[in-house]
Order: sequence, then structure tokens, then C-alpha cells
Amino acid sequence: MAAGFSRCMYCGDSQGTDIDHFKPIAEDPFSAFVWMNHLLACSHCNSNEKRDKYPCGSSGECLLLNPSMEDPWDHLVLTLITGKYTGVTPKGRATIEVFGLGRPDLERGRAKAYIRCKSMLRDWVVQEREGNDEDAREIMESLAVQPFADVLYAMVRRAGDPGARDVFGSETIRALRQIEAATRLMNVNN
Repeated sequence: MAAGFSRCMYCGDSQGTDIDHFKPIAEDPFSAFVWMNHLLACSHCNSNEKRDKYPCGSSGECLLLNPSMEDPWDHLVLTLITGKYTGVTPKGRATIEVFGLGRPDLERGRAKAYIRCKSMLRDWVVQEREGNDEDAREIMESLAVQPFADVLYAMVRRAGDPGARDVFGSETIRALRQIEAATRLMNVNN
């Protein structure tokens, strides 16, 4: 469920070391026994950011994105070059605030991940073209498990946007489209 290998489901940067009760036990004691209520978090996000926060709207619906059940891109926009998230819905804005997704270290990390992703994707295209299947596979595996894997997912989603080829470059677009096609195929088969 986490983007990136054993990464925090909230920030995507640090290793997941804690299990967070998404809906706090104080809010609903029975939720302690619901498997989908247990999310992998880093100690910083669990202890310093989210803690027992669980903001709700006027009709009682939770205003936090549950990364195991909702598509973050319905509520958040990531500006790749700056690494800054913007909430486009009340749920997106509350998620940024509660999880501290606007922290300077996270924004800087996402901006650097964008540069890393573009470079690795271009290298993947070269390895594929030259028939270096093992090197190409290792690059893709590295992309999938890196910190800030959400940056790669944002790039995949933006590959079809007008002007994407000008922003990413043709080789990066080629790689992103292949990732998107493989993801669609995996979703059909599951």
C-alpha cells in the first residue's frame, strides 16, 4: 500500500517504522481491530505530525486521505519542480496540514526525486534500446522503491498532459508511457 519500499504512507520519505491507527483508538476503540485501519508510518509522521488528529467535516466524514483506500491525485496536485503539494479539495488541504506534507525537507526531497526520476528514466530507455535487460530491470526496481515514489507516480499521470514532451523530454515520456501501460495491465490482471 505504501508508495516506495517500506516507506511511510504519509510522507513517502522515511522508512516506515510504526503502525498508525488511521482512525484513532480514542475516536473509535473498535477500529483498533480493523486491519485496514493500520497504516505504515514513520515515527516522525506518527508521533509528531498526525498523532491522534482525525479532522471531520460537518457531516462527519473524515477529511484526511486514507492512502490505502483513496487516490491522492483526486485531492492533491504535486508541482514536480518545487516538490510542493497543493490541496485542491478540503480533504487535500487537511491532509497536507495534518501530515506536514509542506515541510521544507519533504518539498526539497520531492524536487530532487523529480531530477533523479528523469535521469533514471532516460537511462532506462538507453538500457532497453541496447538490450541490457538486467540493467533496465534494476533501474525500474530502483525507481519503484526509492523515497518519494509519489513523484514517479505524478510523472506517469502527467505524461499525457499537453506539453509534457517539452517538460520531460521524449525519452522520459517513452518510459513513462511504458510504465503506465504496464500499470494498467497489472490492474486488469488483479
